[in-house]
Amino acid sequence: EVQLVESGGGLVQAGGSLRLTCAASGFTLDDYAIGWFRQAPGKEREFVTAIKMSTVTTSYADSVKGRFTISRDNAKNTVYLQMNSLKPEDTAVYYCAADQDTRFKHIHSESLDYWGQGTQVTVSS
Repeated sequence: EVQLVESGGGLVQAGGSLRLTCAASGFTLDDYAIGWFRQAPGKEREFVTAIKMSTVTTSYADSVKGRFTISRDNAKNTVYLQMNSLKPEDTAVYYCAADQDTRFKHIHSESLDYWGQGTQVTVSS
């Protein structure tokens, strides 16, 4: 069974850090692109960052550049999202998603094949 499982969410004060994990099972991420997306209450889901597993090329939303870092561990079939200098506006459910179409234009469109269930990140002021 193909599955993506996010973990690492929680409650943190503004200025703090969290590291989210996206673990894949049932398939190998080597030829995929992985994206992180988030959805805040009452808002549409938005792109956060993405990585092409084979080339380690990355893409970031302007709102998180310089604060968030995406990385991968091919041996563990896992992608990480390190979030530093968190702000209350980063509060959202964070989802990871995977697709074999690794073009960032496609990833940004959010039409990815596989999605995780999400993990809640809450940043208090």
